[in-house]
Amino acid sequence: MNGRYLSLAASGAALCLTAVTLTGCGAVGGLTGDNEVTLRVVAADYGDNPQNSSQAYWKDLAAGFEQANPGTKVEVSVYSWSEVDAKVAEMVKAGKAPDIAQIGAYADYAAADKLYSTAELLSVKTEADFLGPLADAGKVKQVQYGMPFVASTRLLFYNEKLLADAGVIGKDAKGWQPKSWADLEAAAKKLKAAGVPTPFALPLGREEAQAETMMWMLAGGGGYTDNEEQYSIDSADNVKALEFLRDKMVGQGLTGPVEPGKLDRQAAFEGFTKGEVGMLNGHPTLLKQAEAKGVKFGMVPLPTATGTEEPAMGVADWIMAFKTGHREQSGKFLDFLYQPKNVTAFTDKYDLLPATTSGYQAKQTATAGNAPQLKPFLTALPGSRLYPVGKKSWAGVSEDIKQNIGKTVQPGGQPAKVLEDIATAARAADPR
Repeated sequence: MNGRYLSLAASGAALCLTAVTLTGCGAVGGLTGDNEVTLRVVAADYGDNPQNSSQAYWKDLAAGFEQANPGTKVEVSVYSWSEVDAKVAEMVKAGKAPDIAQIGAYADYAAADKLYSTAELLSVKTEADFLGPLADAGKVKQVQYGMPFVASTRLLFYNEKLLADAGVIGKDAKGWQPKSWADLEAAAKKLKAAGVPTPFALPLGREEAQAETMMWMLAGGGGYTDNEEQYSIDSADNVKALEFLRDKMVGQGLTGPVEPGKLDRQAAFEGFTKGEVGMLNGHPTLLKQAEAKGVKFGMVPLPTATGTEEPAMGVADWIMAFKTGHREQSGKFLDFLYQPKNVTAFTDKYDLLPATTSGYQAKQTATAGNAPQLKPFLTALPGSRLYPVGKKSWAGVSEDIKQNIGKTVQPGGQPAKVLEDIATAARAADPR
């Protein structure tokens, strides 16, 4: 298979909250007393309402660190996922980079020599605890700069009642194991005949088009990169995957009333929780959202083009430390952050997957809360693959996909042409 393989890989889908300062003030990024240092941390919000904002986690973490490390204050600002990357970019451009940022990508900053390497920051114990393939995904030219924060894999969710009512599965709603795209198409046709508004939700809107696209490419035997980590976006397998979506899913009216290119991930999730969507690809965040609305659902790996096993997609969010002159203090804070109890506190809160071996092992044996339901996501991890995040060009390529991939599945869409255009631009932007 192509690209990087993961032992663990999502990314929570977070919604809007304005920036909040969680701990003390003091001089920005500098000395507050003769020997006191203030670390400025910027983080993304994984909550979907003010009650479960990530603000509380970072506030407690900062307080615990300050108590254990007199002389160092921690000032954390939390932003929604829709703005956090731009906020950090603005700070860096203005020459006021935060000491630590927890955002979606690191490669641009590493390539510009603005980050400390993990070897310069972390204790040997902390650095060794990262799951190996995830640590590898955080490297640029064999040096690790990106530290995986949390991760997720993706599975196919299905509404048990809708599938049972449509005759796809028995009334006991157990045991559905679709293997191929033909199985998926057949189920969607039955759901449509039963009057389900959206048999299969296909969110190729801006929110996460790059993820939905990659899932289908992987399931078709392709992916964004080849075995040598070079872009292969316009491969024959990728073209065939989008042609299937255009002709068999969208073309037969199986993806609902909203054009896929205008459907965002969260809108698809909301449709699922309202009982209007029969099937869709989802990450662990959908677990609680569906349960809160009383939806009974099942989860299986996304069927593949031919029924043969292909890798699932994984997504990781990243932490990085900027060269602000606070290397020692930043390293201590990161060692504290990655203590098993602090990792578990965050992943348990948001039904995400840990990026450390100790956290992974704890999830495997956990039985409380939603841990049993997370087992299928854990099972999908060993062969998972993630975006080519180590490429400086990836941010621009991802944006190109978000803007254009929806066109490929419209009636009369041209997958080969669109993918060729995206791939040509990607290769031109990718330094060798």
